[in-house]
Amino acid sequence: MTTWKAHKRAQKDVDAKWTKKHGKNHFGYKLHASVDKRYKVIRKIIITNAAVADTTVFEDLLDANNTSRDVYADRGYPSAQREVDLKQAGWRVHIQRKGTAAKVISATQKKRNRRIATPRARVEHVFGALAQMGGKLVRCMGIVRTTFTLNLKAASYNLKRMVFLKEQSRAAS
Repeated sequence: MTTWKAHKRAQKDVDAKWTKKHGKNHFGYKLHASVDKRYKVIRKIIITNAAVADTTVFEDLLDANNTSRDVYADRGYPSAQREVDLKQAGWRVHIQRKGTAAKVISATQKKRNRRIATPRARVEHVFGALAQMGGKLVRCMGIVRTTFTLNLKAASYNLKRMVFLKEQSRAAS
């Protein structure tokens, strides 16, 4: 990479990284988002290269200005230390439990996971809406341009959502 000449380096995205998801290799960046459960509005986003694990930016996505102190997450996020830290910071933790081949989760934990899955599904609706708006795929190089482009997409999604919510409130009146 350091031996590349300037004109070749200009054609390469040196900020992006490779990752493997569901057996497929992906090159680029990843959009991490915090979504309001009630209104399905994107509260905060972080853009990283694709190799960054979601768990490393989890705490950075938490919005201290959020009036709801509930934090929902899937099976990829549980750790005893994380839960202790979040509780000490005043958050109500709703992280799904994960079993292993050696230790399966109990029926109570399975029920708890189902209860957590319902509000978590609202977050997936946001990503579905982004996919309908052209997806998270952007055709630009560099983390700065990608961050700018995805921030615009998130802002346009939020504007679209706000219009919908305003029309809903008008119809209910």
